[in-house]
Formats: sequence, C-alpha cells, structure tokens
Amino acid sequence: MKKALLITGALVQDHEFIYPYYRLKEDGFEVTTALKDAKKCVGILGTAIPSDKDAKVIDYDDMRIEDYDLLVVPGGAKCMEKLRQEEGVLNFISKWNSESKLISSICHGAQMLISSNVVKGRKISGYYSIKDDINNSGAEYVDAPFVVDGNIISCPHYKYLGDWMKKTIELFEVEK
Repeated sequence: MKKALLITGALVQDHEFIYPYYRLKEDGFEVTTALKDAKKCVGILGTAIPSDKDAKVIDYDDMRIEDYDLLVVPGGAKCMEKLRQEEGVLNFISKWNSESKLISSICHGAQMLISSNVVKGRKISGYYSIKDDINNSGAEYVDAPFVVDGNIISCPHYKYLGDWMKKTIELFEVEK
C-alpha cells in the first residue's frame, strides 16, 4: 500500500490540507496526518483537520521516515509560524530530503522547507509574499503552478491545487 504523511497544525489553510488529503485517498494512498500531540485541530477557515472521523493521526514525535512514501506539507501563514518552531519536524523534513524521498509543499509550506535547510541551490515556489524568504535561503523563487526540482515539488497557491496534486501523484508513480 502507498502511504502518505501530511504534516500540519492548527490554522492550516483548509483547502491546502483537505484537497491533497482526499485526492491521495482517492488514488489509493493510506494517509496519515501528523499533528501536535496527535490532536485534531481546526483550519484557518474553521474546518476540522482532518475532517473524517476515522482519520489516522499521529504526534510529530511518532513520525518515522520508513513508514511513508510521500510527504505533503500544506501551507497557511499562521500554521507555519508555529510549525517551523518544532525542531523535531524540521529534522524530520531534513532527513526525509537526505533520503531523496518526494516532498510536496504548497504556499507557505515552503517555509518549512526553508527552515529545514533543504532548498539551497534549488528552484522553489511558494506564496508570493515569501519570495524574499525563498531567495534569501539560497533557493530561486519561481512563480508557476508547480515547480519540480529533484525530489521537491512546490506550488505557490491553492488556485493550483489540481495541477500540483496531479504532478505530485505523477512524480510519485515515476519514482516507484
């Protein structure tokens, strides 16, 4: 079975969690959500995250690279302000990247890639307001519906959710 991990937290941009969550399930992935203390939370627009009652939810400390095939990092400016302070999450993303496993981020999720020190020398997309953060991290900001650089696919905005997830799943299938 294909297994995906979504790392997020309170005040995530609802669309950026919900769409990939259900799109991956539709494609046959077993989807796990990593949340602080394994407690469901609420998105910035008020949606329960995750919204289905039998969702698999784990604590950040219980994330194991060998348990998953795909990592998805939804955005949300308020969510990222807190999530990037989670040292264990940053270390997890860094180690995941060092194993060249596929990482898919959207919008402010690029901040997690920056804080995990995995973007230097790469082309990365993210919300336009973090263009300077991306460039100052040693990456090159690209404004496109999605950007692929090695094992990272990044997207600037939820208006491109369909394109981004289609490419994410396509890249996953190529790597398998």
